[in-house]
Amino acid sequence: MHAAVVRSFGTPPRYETIATPRPSGEHEVLVDVLAAGLHPRVRSSADGSHYTSDGILPLVPGIDAVGRTPQGELLYFVAPDTALGTMAEHAVVDRRRAITLPANTNPTALAAAMNPGMSSWVALRRRAAFRPGGTVLVIGATGNAGQLAVQIAKHLGAARVVGAGRAPQRLDLLKRLGADEVVSLDGDDKEVARRLGHAAADVDIVIDYLWGRPTQQAMPALLTARTDRSKALTWIQVGSMAGRDITLPSFLLRAGNLNIMGSGQGSVTTAGILAELPSLAEEIISGTLAVDPLAMPLSQVDKAWTTPTAPGQRLVLTT
Repeated sequence: MHAAVVRSFGTPPRYETIATPRPSGEHEVLVDVLAAGLHPRVRSSADGSHYTSDGILPLVPGIDAVGRTPQGELLYFVAPDTALGTMAEHAVVDRRRAITLPANTNPTALAAAMNPGMSSWVALRRRAAFRPGGTVLVIGATGNAGQLAVQIAKHLGAARVVGAGRAPQRLDLLKRLGADEVVSLDGDDKEVARRLGHAAADVDIVIDYLWGRPTQQAMPALLTARTDRSKALTWIQVGSMAGRDITLPSFLLRAGNLNIMGSGQGSVTTAGILAELPSLAEEIISGTLAVDPLAMPLSQVDKAWTTPTAPGQRLVLTT
């Protein structure tokens, strides 16, 4: 079969021919892969930088996909952490890591949205004690996952959602997606802190896709401007697009009720993540969540790796 193959970290995958995998367990089935999303998580696995990477090469990237069984059943599935991912013509699916999709599902749209949408969906439903009527700040809201996080927080009943990020045109888009207020992270540190404190000081939950310097700015800005510092502020670390580390002053943990946690592989069980897939898929298929996939053929994977996307777009490789 044909597949995208990574033979060197830091180099885009190439379209190559490899052996077709074979099902070996009672729960396994070979599917024709229809669409696989090119997520940041996929890129970090392909360059060896993700925290789950074991350094094994060669590897086929891809962590999830939509595929069709020999009987015509449409599945969304999550691949295990092995060197054989989903960016290939065929993949072995463990039925325990898959859900059945309606026949009218758009495979490209679903493949584009499930992984980025899952980050905030699982964070709010499995990690945080989120209740309808709560308030949410999304840091890194101008990215694809962040835009979905704004929509998902609203859909799950948030009374107020603030989106923070860079790029003015992307901030404007957030307002159309349901953000009650947006905050630019560009500019002087003191001015950025003032904006964050004014817009989001009293939120209940922060979903953080950036970490690094923006988080170092935002934590003290929110806590020092908070009306009641003893009110719990749950900070959910989901991504690290702006940096893998922060400096955390000890006084922040004493001067406010700051609860920092992560949401991802390890902090949520595989069973817990899989349990959330059907309800999220339903919202994507119904059109509740705005999705803008950019489809490219698997044969052009090297080109897709460096193709820029418009605000809100997610690249999807199709076969």
